[in-house]
Amino acid sequence: MKMAVTSILGFSALAVGMTNCQTLQNVSADAHKTAQTIFQQPIFQIEAGSIKARNEEPTLTRNIRLKDVALSTEVETHFGAFAGGGAPSYNEIALEKNLLYFQRSLTEKGFSPALAHLYFASGNAWEQTIRYLDENDEEQFKAAEIPNLDGGATLMNLYSWFDALAHSPKSCPSFFYFTGHGAYNPDNEDNNWLILWNEAFVSVKEFVDLLEPLPNDQPFVTMMAQCYSGSFTNLIYEEGDPEKPVALQTRCGFFATVASRPSVGCTPAVNEADYKDYSSSFFAGLTGRDRVGNAVPTADYNTDGTVSYAEAHAFAKVDEETTDWPISTVEAWLQRQISEAEVADILATPMDELSAIARPEQQYVITLLAEKIGLELTASYAENLKQVSIPDTNTIEEAYHVRLQMELTNIGAEQKLRQQNEPDQIAVLDKILRCEASTWK
Repeated sequence: MKMAVTSILGFSALAVGMTNCQTLQNVSADAHKTAQTIFQQPIFQIEAGSIKARNEEPTLTRNIRLKDVALSTEVETHFGAFAGGGAPSYNEIALEKNLLYFQRSLTEKGFSPALAHLYFASGNAWEQTIRYLDENDEEQFKAAEIPNLDGGATLMNLYSWFDALAHSPKSCPSFFYFTGHGAYNPDNEDNNWLILWNEAFVSVKEFVDLLEPLPNDQPFVTMMAQCYSGSFTNLIYEEGDPEKPVALQTRCGFFATVASRPSVGCTPAVNEADYKDYSSSFFAGLTGRDRVGNAVPTADYNTDGTVSYAEAHAFAKVDEETTDWPISTVEAWLQRQISEAEVADILATPMDELSAIARPEQQYVITLLAEKIGLELTASYAENLKQVSIPDTNTIEEAYHVRLQMELTNIGAEQKLRQQNEPDQIAVLDKILRCEASTWK
């Protein structure tokens, strides 16, 4: 039996209600306290009408009026970013600041934010839609202050940007950043939602329908930081369905956490120095500078002179001091190729043996996470567990353990797949790896 993407956990997972997705959840008080057993799925609900009706609605039946979006022919990467909550009550100031940090990251890497397409919340500069806490910790609302904003994070703008991408006179790679809220689909966690302004829910399948018209030779890369974002790893498949083949078009992505869990980072607090989330760590790794302007250690782990998306993702796994369990498309794909028994065998293998066959960014993750939680590389993860205390659930220490388990599993799963020597599977693996090893250009 092949495992579900989130089932490699060595620790129980809590059904947590009061997180940064609290406005979207409806979890009982008992569920806050009760740990699920190993390999069980935590359950999250959303208050958004009939989930079943949404799930059964055919994708792309919306009659969306498109607007003209002019993509620059002066760029080598088309950048698009959508940010903000679905309504003022959960449109936190951190989401505005994430978009501003994305702009600074572009500038740091030599790109012009004016040539990117940036969309936030309602898009109206005069509306006080951003929730924040003042110096007295009182809730307040303010208007957006984002230069070079192209409009609101609306369905019309999402459809229009992807339509422009499909018909761009210059076919080049694209990078899509989403920082906002997500919702869990209890009927099918492979088809969760991201939430745009006016509480427009966009499922994995609908998102993939927007990708379908893109040329096969036009790579698409995304980074998403919303709750339950790991569901969008399924964008690599035809129709967003992991039971179907991987699409011919090159697609890959990086996500704050797995499909079954909320993420952190959507805060009304204003001090960016206190922000600890996947966006902060990913862009710090990619650019070499954190969100308050300080230099960070290089993430160029293979010393080729550039930092790839995969290296930025590795940096975030170690740097991010949160309960998130980051995941990428190739990692999710590999985890679907392996059984729970095979995972147990991998975790019983000395960690230094797995590190020896790993890529440099994977070696970094193993070494640093093992050091953080006091494990010996010469022993297996399973053997190490006999010597350390099991961390409490939903803690940063638990997250370090889970991230390490996932990294070891990814390495072992790739080795197993290559040893099987199935050309079609290896071709898929290498295609996704190449996509994830690319970078802004």
